[in-house]
Amino acid sequence: MKKLILGLFFIGITTQFGLTTQTFSQVISDGMLPEIEVYALNYKYLNSIDNAEAPVPVKLLERKVANFDVTEAEFYRDDYDFYNVSFYIPEGKIVAAYDKKGKLLRTIEKFKNIKVPKSVTKSVAKRFPGWIIYEDVYKVSYHKNSGVTKQEYKLTLENGDKRLKVKIDPKGNFL
Repeated sequence: MKKLILGLFFIGITTQFGLTTQTFSQVISDGMLPEIEVYALNYKYLNSIDNAEAPVPVKLLERKVANFDVTEAEFYRDDYDFYNVSFYIPEGKIVAAYDKKGKLLRTIEKFKNIKVPKSVTKSVAKRFPGWIIYEDVYKVSYHKNSGVTKQEYKLTLENGDKRLKVKIDPKGNFL
């Protein structure tokens, strides 16, 4: 009897202070979910500039450009054919042109003194031994109509008092 009273007392205390486990019931539906349309408006831009070794700030700004919805901007008016929007970070900038439906038409990108890919570093070290990368500029231009994306690094190399300027693509091919 003593054990029964202590057991009921213990159950009462745990229930009062919320020490018991709670369970949730499951709502049974007819299996029909609401229809959702998911699409990426500017996925072609991200696919064309896919540079796996690009620095994180560059990738983040490019994603911001791709996800920007010009139709939701406060300056949007339906009577303009296209909009030029500038995106800035300390390392560089992107100027993007959108049509009135929000599709990305073209971009011009320029970033200074960012981390260059390993393929570029290896190509420079192989062709110019003893030289170091003193300064770099990463340029990208994207055009939706032509489907061409041009990416290049303009490097200033230094070896003592000598300086040399070269152009190279992200794969390490000299231009």
